[in-house]
Amino acid sequence: MEDHRIRSVVIVGGGTAGWMTAAALVQHFRSTPVKITLVESSEIGTIGVGEATIPTIRRFYAQLGMTDEAVMRATQATCKLGIRFLDWSGPGSDFIHPFGHYGQDVRGTGFHHYWLKQRQAGDDTPLAAYSLGAALAADGKFAQPAANPPTQLSVFDWALHLDAALFAQHMRAYAQAGGCARIDARIRSVELRPEDGFVRAATLDDGREVEGDLFVDCSGFRALVIGEALGVPFEDWGRWLPCDAAFAVQSQNRPGEAPPPYTRVTARSAGWQWGIPLRHRAGNGLVFSSAHLSDEQALAELTPHLLGDPLAEPRRIPFRPGRRAQAWARNCVAIGLSAGFLEPLESTSIALIETGIERLKQLFPDRRFARPVIDEYNDQSAREMERVRDFVILHYKLNRRTDSAFWRDCREMAVPETLQRKIDLWTARGQFVRYRWEMFHPASWLAIYDGFGVFPDDYDPSVDAMEPAYLARSLRDMRDNIRRLVDQTPEHAQFLNALDRAPTP
Repeated sequence: MEDHRIRSVVIVGGGTAGWMTAAALVQHFRSTPVKITLVESSEIGTIGVGEATIPTIRRFYAQLGMTDEAVMRATQATCKLGIRFLDWSGPGSDFIHPFGHYGQDVRGTGFHHYWLKQRQAGDDTPLAAYSLGAALAADGKFAQPAANPPTQLSVFDWALHLDAALFAQHMRAYAQAGGCARIDARIRSVELRPEDGFVRAATLDDGREVEGDLFVDCSGFRALVIGEALGVPFEDWGRWLPCDAAFAVQSQNRPGEAPPPYTRVTARSAGWQWGIPLRHRAGNGLVFSSAHLSDEQALAELTPHLLGDPLAEPRRIPFRPGRRAQAWARNCVAIGLSAGFLEPLESTSIALIETGIERLKQLFPDRRFARPVIDEYNDQSAREMERVRDFVILHYKLNRRTDSAFWRDCREMAVPETLQRKIDLWTARGQFVRYRWEMFHPASWLAIYDGFGVFPDDYDPSVDAMEPAYLARSLRDMRDNIRRLVDQTPEHAQFLNALDRAPTP
C-alpha cells in the first residue's frame, strides 16, 4: 500500500501562534518521523499585545508537561480571576465577570432562579456575592483552587496575565528542544503546485525553498499563505463590531502598588480601554472605532488613564473583525490572526489559537487531504468563532451608556440571529442556549446579563417548592460561606511573593 502519511509540516510565522503550534505538534508527534519546521524573520515584529488569557491556557501548557509556577516565572505573570468591567452601564457602574460558578444548583434548576425569586421578594443582595471567584477578585485575594472542592460554592478557575513575547520564547525553547527546526528568514513568495493549486514550498529571500506536505499559516494579519497565496476571502464582521483600531502601550508599575488579580476594561466614548498587570510592567490599550474617534482623540482618552508611566510611544494597530471563509484550504491551515480576529474584550485570542491547534491534532490529515476532514475542521472553526463573536457583541448590545452616538448605535443595532435567540430565551424564560463549540459557559452569560441588569420576567416555577424562609436562610449561608473563604485567603501579592521564594524545579 502507498504511504500517504504526512512527513513534513512547515509553520509560516513565529510569535505566540507559531511557537504554540510548534510546541504542541512537537509534543504530539514525538518519536514519529514527522518533521516540524518553523520559518520566521527576526526582523519582523509581532503584534504581541494579547497578554490576558482565559483558564484554557493552563490546560494547554499542562499538556506539554509545564507547571503553573514555571510558566509564571518565565513570563512575569500575575493571576487572573476574571475581568472587571467599569462604566459599561454608565459612569460609576462596575461588575466582574469571574471564572467560576454562582451559588449552588438544586435538583437540576439553576441557582440564578432561586436568586431571582429572592430578589422579587425584596432581597437586593447582588449576584456576585454568591461567586467565590468574583469575591476573591474584588478583594484582591488569590489561592489556587482546591483539587477536590467540597461544594459547588468552592469552585472557581483562574488564568494568567503574561508577557506574550516571553511566552512565545518559552514555547520556542520547548519546541526547539523537542526537535523543531527554525529558519530565520523572510518569505519572498509562496509557490503553488500547478496541477492542483496546493502549496508546494515557501521561497525565502535568499532563494532557498522550504517544501512541506502541510503548511500552517501563523503569519498574523498578513495571512501570507491562506490569504495572499490561496486567496481565501475574509468575512468582515464590522457591522456588529464597529471598533477597527487600537493603541497599545506598555507602562511601568507604580511602586508599592499590588497588581489586582483581574483584567480591567473601562468603557470610553467610542470603545474601551484595557489594563493588564504584569510583574515587571503593565499592558495598556484603547480599542476604538475610527469612524467615531480620531487618533488624536483616542490618544487623549488613553494616556491619562495608564497604569503607570509609559515605557514607549503608543503603537497604533488597525484591524478588521471577522474570519477567513475557510480556516483550512487545500494543504494549509490558518491558526491565530491569519484565521481571523476578534477584539480582546474577553481575552480569547490565545484561546482560539489553542482550539485551532487541538482541532489540527484531532483531524490531522494524510497527503490525500480528505474533504470530510477539511470540512469538519472548517465547520468547527466557524461555529466556535461565531459563538465567541456573539458573546463579544452581547457586551455592546446590552450597554446602557447614553453619552455618545457610538454606544447608542451599538445598543440599537440588529445582532446575529444566533445571539438574538439567546437573548430572547433568557429574557423570556431565564434559560441558556448551548451550542457545539461554545467557549463561554452559562455562568459567563449570566455574569454579563447580571452586570448589565438584564433579567427575565420571572423565575423557574419549580423553585416554589422551597419554603421561602428556608430559601432565605440557605442563601444567607451561601454568602457567609463564601465570605469566610475569602477572609481566609491570602492577598494576591502574597501568593506572588511566595512564588518568588519557592525553589525553581
